[in-house]
Parts: sequence; structure tokens; C-alpha cells
Amino acid sequence: MNFKTIGLIGYGEVGKIFCAGLQGKDGVEGVHAWDRKFVGDTAAFELAHAEEAGVTTQMSSSALCKASDLVIAAVTASQSLAVAEEAAKSIRPGSVYLDLNSASPGTKQRSAELIEAAGARYVEAGVMTSVPPYGIRVPLLLGGEHAGELAILLSAWGMDAKAVSEKLGVASAIKMCRSVMIKGMEALVIESYATARAYGVEDYVIPTLEETFPNMDWQKTGAYFFSRVVQHGQRRAEEMRESANTVREAGFEPYMTASIADKQQWVADQAKAGVFNGVGKDAAWQEYADRLLAARKG
Repeated sequence: MNFKTIGLIGYGEVGKIFCAGLQGKDGVEGVHAWDRKFVGDTAAFELAHAEEAGVTTQMSSSALCKASDLVIAAVTASQSLAVAEEAAKSIRPGSVYLDLNSASPGTKQRSAELIEAAGARYVEAGVMTSVPPYGIRVPLLLGGEHAGELAILLSAWGMDAKAVSEKLGVASAIKMCRSVMIKGMEALVIESYATARAYGVEDYVIPTLEETFPNMDWQKTGAYFFSRVVQHGQRRAEEMRESANTVREAGFEPYMTASIADKQQWVADQAKAGVFNGVGKDAAWQEYADRLLAARKG
């Protein structure tokens, strides 16, 4: 594999990080990006950001796919299949489509069928933790017929990429099953802590958690979970709906996973309504909980 041009579909948090991190890698002559925000209300800001970062902006998925040897999809889970459908109309035969999106094995397999029918090579990726602390070195599990070859190249670029299976769906299944636990913990902590705060019993509840699970700092964990869900609850809710699809595809009813999606969506809706306006990113969990309690009483 030899990539002179890399194209990112999605210029959000992950897209910006990958665009910045992949510039100047061996053989790479340019990094391109396309996002619907390039033609929306925030177009001026996003285009200026890309220009300052040295990223070539494309004004459609078609233009980006035609210009790129490696296309990386980094959008929200609900858009994963639609983005693959659009990319398949213009992607160049022989190019590679790396799907970073948090989607179920079934969604990844349908996306692969579209991309490969267009003559391109599809590789799925499971992004195994939050991207910002790691940048492009975030742990990636790759799957599909071409995963091994791509993993070698990405590793040479300093990325933490590991091929886990030639079978599509394995990498995404690992990612989705992990997400049930991680996003489920977030939802549980938010519900438990806010309720404990409402009753004024948090100083009794949290020490019992520390006693049972002594390796976790439950105060800091609570603050981190609240802040991440407030900031990214919509994206997490969409991911959990794909996790619910993963459970269904395995033949189980996703009672817990569907509820996690509902809780993440509820927090996202509260954030959109301005409930957390003015709360700093590094605020204590109590500040977030107090805003929820005030909104409940209001």
C-alpha cells in the first residue's frame, strides 16, 4: 500500500486530530477533508481551521474520494452506512476505505459490500478508547481481508494499529461489546450520583464504592464521566444504538444497551437545552448534578 493523499470524511474532533497527525507521514503529500459543516452555519470557522492546519478542504464527498488514495470515515454512528453509500459512488478503484465509525458488525459488513462493489478495499476499525489523549496513536483494531497490510503501514507511521481478523465484523464486535460496559458505567454513574445528590447521601454512597472498588478514584471518575457525556452525549447515544444493534445481531434483546442509549440521549438533550452552560470542563461532578437537580425543580 502506498498513499500519497489521505482524505477524512468528517472534520469533527476525531477528524481534526487525524488530519493533523497524518500530515508529513512517509509518502503522504497531502491531507484532505470533507464535512457537511463546510457548507453550514459554521462553515467560515471550520474552513479557517482547516486552512490554518494545512488541510485541503473538499466541498463534497465525491470530490474528496476522487482526490484520495486512503479515505478515512470518522463520522457519528448514525451516519456510518449513509457515508459509505455516498463514498461508494465516487471512490477510486484500488483505494482503501478505513471505517473508524462506531457501528455494529452488520452495519460494517453492509458498508464493506458497497465499497468493495465499487472496486475499493474496505478495512474496518474499532477505536478502543477516547481519541484526544492519544491522538493518532489511539489503539485501533483492524478487520477485513486487507487489515494486516494496512496495520503494517499505519504502525510504520507511529500508529497503534493491530489486525485482529480477516473476517469483517470481529473488530467492531470487540469495540461495541466494550462500549456497552464503558458507556453503561457512564450512564450508571450519572444516574446514581445525581440521585444520591438529590437525597443528600453522596458522602455515604461514594465511600462504599471506594471500599468495593479501591483502585478507582470515584470522585474524579464521576467528574470525568459527567463531562464527557455532557460534551459528547449525542455521539455516545448514537454509538449505543449501534451497540444495541450488535446485541440484536447476536440474537439477544438489548434491554440494558437500549436504556444506556436513552440515558446518554437524555443528558445530550439537557446539554442542548443549556442546562450545563457555564460549567467548566474540569468541574466537579457535583456541579453537573446540581444543574440537573435545578432543571428538575424548574
